Amino acid sequence: MLTHWFLAAVHLLAVALGLWAVLARGVALRRLGDGTGEARSVLIADNVWGVCAITLLISGGVRAFGGYEKGTDYYLHQPLFHLKMTLFVLILLLEIAPMVTLIKWRMALARGVAIDTNRVGLFARISHIEALLVLLMVVAATGMARGVMLG
Repeated sequence: MLTHWFLAAVHLLAVALGLWAVLARGVALRRLGDGTGEARSVLIADNVWGVCAITLLISGGVRAFGGYEKGTDYYLHQPLFHLKMTLFVLILLLEIAPMVTLIKWRMALARGVAIDTNRVGLFARISHIEALLVLLMVVAATGMARGVMLG
């Protein structure tokens, strides 16, 4: 019982912190674009977002397929779980360009080279779209928790 509780708490805290982090990254990117921000704020928020995404993946995988919660069969036959996983994959796909660019920024800053900020507006929008997708994942999760079956 305590393990179930711990896994659920870690998962939910990662959702909350991850939502904050991706929104903070978007705001920091906008500020960088208008000259009022700094790359360090973007990279800190991005680090938190990355850790939360990994935590969500691991804790969610353990909860769904590790013999906890409702069991693997329930999740594999639950349409809202498929929706939630589709949203997660969309987030991962949207994340590719910002992730690659921010890795390049980290390497450039470590070498003392200027970073390319041409796409900060796009990456801010992507961050905010990802935040919306996280919220939609929460909506799907609440339906799953209550056994809602679509279709």
